[in-house]
Amino acid sequence: MNKLLTVNNLHISFHSNNEVFNAVKGVTFDVRKGETLGIVGESGSGKSVTARSIMQLLPSPPALMSDGSIEFDGKPISSFTSNEMEKIRGKDISMIFQDPMSSLNPATKVGKQIDEVSIKHQGLSAKEARQQSIEMLKLVGITNPEERYEQYPHEFSGGMRQRAMIAMALACRPKLLIADEPTTALDVTIQAQILRLMKKIQDQFGTSIILITHDLGVVAGMCDRVVVMKKGEIVESNTTEKIFSSPQHPYTKKLLNALPRLDEKKQPKGTIDLPDDIDPSRPLIEVRKLKQVYPLGGGRTLNAVDSINFSIQPGETLGLVGESGSGKSTTGRLLLRLQDATDGEILYKGMAINRLNKKELKQLRKEIQIIFQDPYASLNPRMKVLDIIGHPLDIHKLVKNKAQRKKRVEELLELVGLEKAHADRFPHEFSGGQRQRIGIARALAVNPKFIVCDEPLSALDVSLQAQIVDLLKDLQKKLGLTYLFIAHDLSMVKHISDRVGVMNAGKIIELAESEELYSNPLHSYTKSLLVAVPVPDPAVEKNKLKQELPEAAHYDFHHSSLEEVKPGHYVLT
Repeated sequence: MNKLLTVNNLHISFHSNNEVFNAVKGVTFDVRKGETLGIVGESGSGKSVTARSIMQLLPSPPALMSDGSIEFDGKPISSFTSNEMEKIRGKDISMIFQDPMSSLNPATKVGKQIDEVSIKHQGLSAKEARQQSIEMLKLVGITNPEERYEQYPHEFSGGMRQRAMIAMALACRPKLLIADEPTTALDVTIQAQILRLMKKIQDQFGTSIILITHDLGVVAGMCDRVVVMKKGEIVESNTTEKIFSSPQHPYTKKLLNALPRLDEKKQPKGTIDLPDDIDPSRPLIEVRKLKQVYPLGGGRTLNAVDSINFSIQPGETLGLVGESGSGKSTTGRLLLRLQDATDGEILYKGMAINRLNKKELKQLRKEIQIIFQDPYASLNPRMKVLDIIGHPLDIHKLVKNKAQRKKRVEELLELVGLEKAHADRFPHEFSGGQRQRIGIARALAVNPKFIVCDEPLSALDVSLQAQIVDLLKDLQKKLGLTYLFIAHDLSMVKHISDRVGVMNAGKIIELAESEELYSNPLHSYTKSLLVAVPVPDPAVEKNKLKQELPEAAHYDFHHSSLEEVKPGHYVLT
């Protein structure tokens, strides 16, 4: 197989304030015609910097390619001028970025943005470009392409925006497509659709693909060969089958071991010692006919949460899964009274949370807390960790003086696996995983009994996800905590949850014990979610890519009710 791209001894550094950071150190690899090469590694490994250097998209300064070469289709493109690279970028090499919303111009219609590529690189007239853009939108599976051509990015869903980005990237039939985390921000069913689309287009046009991701399940199905990067260097490179069957480097083994599998049985949980003031014989949380309705204008409304019922036992972890817009995060916020429900009842230890006044609610905050999705956005960047964690201690007057406050903060830091010295640092001085630990420490500061974990893993690399899950399970045993664990990663949910509820269109459509739900799903929507989850097994994933995905349609559940079809297993009928 002929080589299309050769990267040889690539060194890239960033220079600022008399400091030098070596982001890529001696990276060498090639991409053959018609193949998919996976580049995997955690945040900061250098994989995206490497990809952007191929496109010459790194800002210079501060970025500097200090050594090495990049050759594409026999041309030394690393030495090309900006004008020479302009002729190749978009025409022969295209890139799909992680966040399509930030890559599409919000003020320009989607169709016109695709037109620009065809007009610039193929010399098409406006009429010819429009016709080709509509054909590309149709090719990537967007229905009513003529109508969608006239719409703006904000009128597209996340999955549709990513499809539009793919249409733009493929408009000129490039020889090489670089996909930089193209599915990270997408729901599991949309991810499966996008990966199938990329494979279909590759088969049709013979396109070479560089797939950059931290999801080894995605790599298993898509890639012919894999390059593993750590701290700017390639630590292992091999065929996909050999990387998964016989990894050689300890870091590759670590990444593979951190990835939970749907087809593995979860470990037994063991006994949870509950706090003395909790009655183990009654639910800690009860939700009855909970409803949240949002006005959409023009007399229309959205039932974000639609008359749901469930309970959570003391010491239990209830997982709540579903696609974006299913209502799971809204449910979590309603339980904490971060917003008031339209209707229904929420009971905590038998007490109606939704009837409490401000003073009573403040007192309750000591017992119910939340861990947010984005640890950076939820931590005040101007406050040191000492004050971030100490703030709830001050509000609830749980410490008498500064010395006691500092001691308690240091205890909490050590409890979540950080060091006492970290109290004097600011959030930007920590990694994503460390920031999430700080968020957990802040939630634990007031000695809560119940914690809503709202997508606490989605911003983290897979090995960090595993660490945080292990930490949450350990804290649950030590402190007798009860969790509502909200996520769209069904693999992680299985391994932390005792029971799992599946949400769609504001309804809980299936609820069962974790092992039962995953081994014997009864609702067609649950089945479609589980089939779409990638597993780290090349044989399984490559076989799945050849099969049609089951429909994951949004059903009309308005007149349905949750029925117990077998002991402990409920399905919407």
